[in-house]
Amino acid sequence: MDAKVLRLNKAGYPLTWLTREETATLWSKDQIIWSMGDTVLEIRGGYSHAGVQSILRLPSIVACEGKIHKENFNAPLENKFLFRRDKNLCLYCGKTFPAKELSRDHVQPLSLGGKDVWTNVVTACRRCNNHKADRYPEQANMELLAVPFVPNRYEFLYLSNHNVLADQMEFLKARFSNNVA
Repeated sequence: MDAKVLRLNKAGYPLTWLTREETATLWSKDQIIWSMGDTVLEIRGGYSHAGVQSILRLPSIVACEGKIHKENFNAPLENKFLFRRDKNLCLYCGKTFPAKELSRDHVQPLSLGGKDVWTNVVTACRRCNNHKADRYPEQANMELLAVPFVPNRYEFLYLSNHNVLADQMEFLKARFSNNVA
């Protein structure tokens, strides 16, 4: 597992996940203004004339200089993020499935004017999706187990990294909406 570092702006707003190389570059260019969390990456360098090896210890969360962007965040709607949002659970039958056995279901079918947006899509097993077909859940005598929602930036960063470390999760989860457990 190659741990990633959570990059924040100087106000503490999360921006992205960094690789070991990207974090080391920011650190060596003195662009990290504060950090927190456990050391997750250790990079060993060359030896000094005194025979001491340089070691760069990188924390799990770093904040960098730069503009504070206040733009609206639009989480990209992709099945891998949708399935992770719904915890690989079919929101009709309540069973958990591997991703390859899941599909995207439109609560209001596209054929009936529904949109392909976070608030109109849920994870469904193929059986339930086929049974519901181009109908509303009520028309198919199916009950939706949860209300679909748009993940905020903190939730999306969680959804986009399968190896979120405990201190990173603690930081992100404190800012989740009430929709996510």
